[in-house]
Amino acid sequence: MNRDNVSAVIMAIAVISVITGFAIYFNTQESYISSKSISSAEKFIPLTGQIDDNKKKMDIDKSQFKKAKDFNKISEYINTKPLSLADLKGKVILIDFWTYSCINCIRTIPHLNEWYDKYSDKGLVIVGIHTPEFDFEKNTQNVKSAVEKFGIKYPVLQDNDKETWNVYDNKYWPRKYLVDDEGYIRYDHIGEGSYQETEKVIQDLLAERTAHLGINNNITLNRSQNIDNDLKLEYQDVNFSRIQSPELYFGYELARSQLGNTEGYKPSETVSYHLPDNTEKINLNSIYLKGNWKNNPDHMQLQSNNGSVLLKYNSKSVNIVAGGNGNFTVTQDGNLITNDLSKDASSDGKFLIDNQRLYNLVTNNDYGEHTIEIDIKGKGFQIYTFTFG
Repeated sequence: MNRDNVSAVIMAIAVISVITGFAIYFNTQESYISSKSISSAEKFIPLTGQIDDNKKKMDIDKSQFKKAKDFNKISEYINTKPLSLADLKGKVILIDFWTYSCINCIRTIPHLNEWYDKYSDKGLVIVGIHTPEFDFEKNTQNVKSAVEKFGIKYPVLQDNDKETWNVYDNKYWPRKYLVDDEGYIRYDHIGEGSYQETEKVIQDLLAERTAHLGINNNITLNRSQNIDNDLKLEYQDVNFSRIQSPELYFGYELARSQLGNTEGYKPSETVSYHLPDNTEKINLNSIYLKGNWKNNPDHMQLQSNNGSVLLKYNSKSVNIVAGGNGNFTVTQDGNLITNDLSKDASSDGKFLIDNQRLYNLVTNNDYGEHTIEIDIKGKGFQIYTFTFG
């Protein structure tokens, strides 16, 4: 084989390797993006023109940008009267798709609150589009309670039928769109993180707005985030590369994997579940149940007076979305969890069900593998999902 042929073969192998590498990467990313623990962002696309010395005129080419869509068939308006994009003409708008029991959404709220405090008097409007994942998140009083709990002052629009979600062709919680003062989407961020980058885009869009208006409006970047220390367990920083447990659903319509129990899912039936004889050999990231449980589309409900849930996970913290009746205790690696490791536990280790919401079971000092068992007392206890941080 001559040198040219050898070179050609080497080049072909290199090309195939690159293509294969991209295929593996994007297939992996597709699976990752399907979860709610993603953190990725489109880069901000600046205008092609420049602001002149008087900050009054720009040569603008916006043919590359899409126009924002209006809010469609909103069920309820919280913190605001009925609202449309036309009402916000000339403002910079941050549209945030969220739902109140999603831990990834919850961890972004302090940043949204801070941006509202810093920039709402400078031309920024934040609109939270609350699109439910579970049926209980359609309840307006539940959403209002969450808005109050999280200290949200900006408008929240209930998108119970996913009409606005669908108009934006959205698939993720949380997702943020930044819309400039002329109604064009200039930035699209999926998931948590990139807070400084997002804030810088807010500032750039507000600067463009002031140039359009011909006004002087000093906007500075504050890289510190003023997050309440009392919320440190709920709003902890997360290293996604070290989380080895995916979100785990209990409802048979949402579940991405089978139960660890041999009984499995039985749609719409009440099943008597039993734990394995040797719980030391349970599988990582498999849910195991004990007791009589009703299999529902988006959750399971305890039908006996007592029950338990067993899980081996690998992360730093673990939460559940739960509701209904009763109370429970949690042991991790055989040790009772109390309020020194969980913001929702009492000093004696009891968790009280007070609403349909997210409950923090444990936040450890570091990432690692643990086994937890939830011991439940109370017929009617409902559990929807495990989430990790």
